[in-house]
Amino acid sequence: MQAEIRAQLPNADEVIVDYAAGYLNHAAQQFSSEGDPLADAASVIVQLLLSASGDLSSENEVTVQNLVEKFISKLNDERGVDGERRQQAPSAKKLDQTIQVGSQRNVSTTLGLAGASVDLEAANSRKVESRVDKKKLEKAERKLRAKQDKKVFKTVEYEASRLLDQTDEQQSYEEFFMAVNPLQLGADAQSKSKDIKVDGIDISIGGKRILSDTNLTLAYGRRYGLVGQNGIGKSTLLRALSRREVAIPTHISILHVEQEITGDDTPALQAVLDADVWRKHLLKEQEKITKELADLEKERSTMADTSADAARLDKQREGLDITLSDIQNKLAEMDSDKAESRAASILAGLGFSHERQQFATKTFSGGWRMRLALARALFCEPDLLLLDEPSNMLDVPSITFLSDYLQTYPSTVLVVSHDRAFLNEVATDIMHQHSERLDYYKGANFDSFYATKEERRKTAKREYENQMVQRAHLQTFIDKFRYNAAKSSEAQSRIKKLEKMPVLEAPESEYVVHFKFPEVEKLSPPIIQMTNVSFGYTPDKPLLKHVDLDVQLDSRIGIIGPNGAGKTTALKLLIASLSPTQGLISANPRLRIGFFAQHHIDALDMNASAVSFMAAKYPGKSDEEYRRHLGAFGITGMTGLQKMALLSGGQKSRVAFACLGLTNPHILVLDEPSNHLDIEAMDALSIALNQFEGGVVMVSHDVTMLEKVCKSLWICDQGTVEHFDGTVKEYKKRISAQAGQSGVAIQH
Repeated sequence: MQAEIRAQLPNADEVIVDYAAGYLNHAAQQFSSEGDPLADAASVIVQLLLSASGDLSSENEVTVQNLVEKFISKLNDERGVDGERRQQAPSAKKLDQTIQVGSQRNVSTTLGLAGASVDLEAANSRKVESRVDKKKLEKAERKLRAKQDKKVFKTVEYEASRLLDQTDEQQSYEEFFMAVNPLQLGADAQSKSKDIKVDGIDISIGGKRILSDTNLTLAYGRRYGLVGQNGIGKSTLLRALSRREVAIPTHISILHVEQEITGDDTPALQAVLDADVWRKHLLKEQEKITKELADLEKERSTMADTSADAARLDKQREGLDITLSDIQNKLAEMDSDKAESRAASILAGLGFSHERQQFATKTFSGGWRMRLALARALFCEPDLLLLDEPSNMLDVPSITFLSDYLQTYPSTVLVVSHDRAFLNEVATDIMHQHSERLDYYKGANFDSFYATKEERRKTAKREYENQMVQRAHLQTFIDKFRYNAAKSSEAQSRIKKLEKMPVLEAPESEYVVHFKFPEVEKLSPPIIQMTNVSFGYTPDKPLLKHVDLDVQLDSRIGIIGPNGAGKTTALKLLIASLSPTQGLISANPRLRIGFFAQHHIDALDMNASAVSFMAAKYPGKSDEEYRRHLGAFGITGMTGLQKMALLSGGQKSRVAFACLGLTNPHILVLDEPSNHLDIEAMDALSIALNQFEGGVVMVSHDVTMLEKVCKSLWICDQGTVEHFDGTVKEYKKRISAQAGQSGVAIQH
């Protein structure tokens, strides 16, 4: 059978061919009172082989159908003429009258087994406590149900397909929200525990195992910082939680704030109100039912009270009245009448003026859209708030606000972040994702977690190395004296000692990342200088005025300030991507500038590998040279040959840095370089920037990177770029003080 399938379908996988043949043979030997198992199996195998062949044309479908029918005919002949089974179905006999087994005494001797007769009445009345573990039984049933669901093959669907796309194209935001967070009516849901404990989690993506038999434990009201190296699967875990692919109870509401949101024509305030989908849905239902009741009342007024139609309408009106009452009670529970004022206050707290709250979401920059996504989540107040790198699109003032806000957030927060300062301020606990598991550090901010983790790693390494020395010493003695009569007893003693020693696993190798920028040829000053520069996208609204900035090969300049103040614009003026409306920008004619854009990922080809992308954009090197160059930025092994769509955000950032290195720049101009990088990569980038022999100008929100790299801080705000004498921490304190004076606050 297998040979014929391979001859007809040469592209089919060997495993699938063997499975198809085995499945049909097995079905031929089964009996079912509800139909022919072989016929049912045939329809499944046709679809499976059609999918496995890779050719879904109607011609190939006919070929596969004929092939399977040929096998069915052969199997029917083997099991008897006209399909009659060799092993007949068990015969059944109808009893003359019903036997009440519970009322019979001494009617069975354990179904023919040796022993005395059994009193079934007594056995039926005993209350025997079940020893079945219900949780294990439920888990087994879920796995069995999942296997049964997979038996209908239409197309080959990989595990990663559920998680690679952030949202299903077929589902709107409203449909997705209602599916993930079903409406909970009554007070019953409020009384249930909102702690989360799920055992035995398994998650894969793209054939790579992310978590294996791992326990997830989140105590209600705690704030968890999820950390781990790039590509380990942190974002994948958050998406799996947000879609309830992990079995979280449905009475616990979940909202996932993605790294970016898509803008449209909806005003900002309305976008926040629309985020609470059930409120929006219930308001529509209330309006619809109110209109139906008015129409019924109008129709009823024309009928006599004794008519059949009047009775029917009265009954219909009574049902609508009950439904309307339930909806109004739920809206009152939601404080629906106060929703707009609450949404407006949240937006105001995040920096949206009353005028900007009416702007369309598509008019906002990435940082403002991130604030809008946060506002939507905070307005909904989910029981589990999932934040994936929230600081990536926020400026220092916004991060300061978010940090202050989350410290008093009443529900559970799980945040993926590589911002040490942010985690130190926000997290009450740290979850470390590594080696397909989650390790918990209770009551730890990032600094204490990192110290504890390093101490654990060093202790485990020391214990492992000591045991390896002991084992080697014992094994050497055993090998030398095992067959020596005088020493055999000592050798046997050491063998037993070796067998009793606990087997320690080799500790994980230390995760180290290296970045290396190319050497810089010397240039004579001036390198690049901005003198009395002003700029505006429209003549009547200048964004920057009278900016003076001098950049040399030894410069380490950090530019900070609120979003929308013109930080990125100042960088684009530096690299001559924009021309000033007033003033002068002079540069050395031999100067090469490497620019790292905030949205650098948009410039990468997601369908190409890093090596092929670099070969197309920066030709002239061999694939091996490109792979070595990628290795200087932490892209090692086969990673450089994978499609970039399968890489994590941090890995894509490293590819962008590697491309930057190929330009051999004298000056690096970096717009939010820490976005998507893990902590080890940020440390490596900081070291590489300090060792870089050229100049560095960066816009960044990461306090740690600014402190490690920048020798000079400039604040971009209110149309100016001015030198700041203090540190980043002093700037954050000034922002918090200003926010306190202005009285901006959000009530949970």
